Amino acid sequence: MPRPLRVAIVGAGPAGIYAADALLKSEAATEPGVSIDLFERMPAPFGLIRYGVAPDHPRIKGIITALHQVLDKPQVRLFGNVDYPNDISLDELHAFYDAVIFSTGATADRDLTIPGVDLDGSHGAADFVSWYDGHPDVPRTWPLAAEKVAVLGVGNVALDVARILAKTADELLPTEIPPNVYEGLQANKALEVHVFGRRGPAQAKFSPMELRELDHSPNIEVIVNPEDIDYDEGSITTRRSNKQADMVAKTLENWAIRDMGDRPHKLFLHFFESPTEVLGEDGKVVGLRTERTELDGTGNVKGTGRFTDWDVQSVYRAVGYLSDELPKLPWDALTGTVPDEGGRVIEAGAHLPSTYVTGWIRRGPVGLIGHTKGDANETVANLLDDHAAGRLTTPAAPEPQAVEAFLAERSVRYTTWEGWHRLDAAEKALGEPQGRERVKLVEREDMLKASGA
Repeated sequence: MPRPLRVAIVGAGPAGIYAADALLKSEAATEPGVSIDLFERMPAPFGLIRYGVAPDHPRIKGIITALHQVLDKPQVRLFGNVDYPNDISLDELHAFYDAVIFSTGATADRDLTIPGVDLDGSHGAADFVSWYDGHPDVPRTWPLAAEKVAVLGVGNVALDVARILAKTADELLPTEIPPNVYEGLQANKALEVHVFGRRGPAQAKFSPMELRELDHSPNIEVIVNPEDIDYDEGSITTRRSNKQADMVAKTLENWAIRDMGDRPHKLFLHFFESPTEVLGEDGKVVGLRTERTELDGTGNVKGTGRFTDWDVQSVYRAVGYLSDELPKLPWDALTGTVPDEGGRVIEAGAHLPSTYVTGWIRRGPVGLIGHTKGDANETVANLLDDHAAGRLTTPAAPEPQAVEAFLAERSVRYTTWEGWHRLDAAEKALGEPQGRERVKLVEREDMLKASGA
C-alpha cells in the first residue's frame, strides 16, 4: 500500500505555512496523501508576524487566524525550538522525508556602506524591531536617550520604527508589548523623528494605509516640506500606473500644504535627501549628513552637491532585510538568497535532489506577506512534478515517529502545535487582568515551560 508523501518544511512563518497549505490542497493530498512536518527554531510559530510586525498593527496579525486553519489539519505537525542545522542537518532531514522545503525568511539588516554606521547610537532597524516585538534572542533593554532621531528608508519598516519611536509608552500599552519593552519606551526621550528618503514621494515604498496611520496618533505631528513635493515624467508615469503610489503621493501632498498642529512629538518625512555620512564625536552619533538630490526625468535621482548636517543623536537604518546563509545549501551573497529555478534549489547548474525553497529565502525580502502565496504554489507544483516523475530521493526512515525518536535521542526540547495553544492561552491570561488581549512572553525558557516542551 503506498504511503503518504513526507515533506519537511524548515521555517514556520507565513511562507512555510502557505507551502503546507498548497500541499494540502493538491491532488497528492487525496492519493496517496501528504504528511507535513514544520520545523521552527523559535518555540512559537508564525515567524515575522510574531517577531516582525509592529505591536500596534493587530490587523496584520489577523493573518494568524488563516494560518491557524492550516496548522490545525491532522496531516501537519509542528516541531518548534528546533534549529537547522544544529539540531537536525540536511542529510538527516533527507533520511526522514521525501522532500525538504526551506522557508526561513530574513531577520538581519542589509548593510548601508556610508562612513559612521558603526558609531554608538547607529542601529539596524531589524534589531530594534526584534527588541520591541519581544524576540528572546536579543537584549532586554534598548538605548532611547536621543531627543532627535533619524530613520533611513522609506518602506513600511521605516514607518514602523518611526511610529514606535514617536508614540508614547502608554499609547502602546494596550498592545501585546512585554513589560521590559513598556519600561524601555517609558524612558524614551525622542521628541523629533526624521525619516529620510533618497528619492521623491512617487518612489516611496510605503503602503497607503500604513502611511495614513502615522497621523492617527494624538501625540504625533506629521510634517512634510512643500519643497519635497516634486515629480518628473517618470514619477507621473509611476502614479498613473500604480494606484498605491498615487495614494501615497496624495497623502503626502495633503500633509505638505496643511498648517502645523501642536501635537507634542514631531515626525518629519524628508524626500530627496541621500544619507552620505553618520557624524560622530567621541565614538557617538552627533548628526547625519545628507546630499540633496533631484529627479533626472526617469523617476531616478542624481546628486546636486548640496549637503545638510542634521542634528540627531541616533540613527536607525531601515534599508532592507537580509536572509541568513543556510549551511549545506548554495548561496548568493549579493542577493542573500538560495539560487533556484521555480523553487528547485540549484547547485552547480543542477537541481539539488529533493530540496526546495520558498518565500524570502528564495526571492529576497520584498513584497507583502500575501505575495509569498504565489511563491509557495510554484515551489509545491514543481515538487509534486518531481514526485510524479520519480525524481525524489527515497528516505531511509519515512515513518512519522522516526523523527520524534531522533529528536528525543538528541535531547532536543521541542514544542508542538498543542504546545502553541498552551503558550497562546498563557499569554492571554497575562493580559486579562489589565484588559489587554495578551502580554507576550519573552524568555525562551518561559515560552518552553508554557508550551509544555
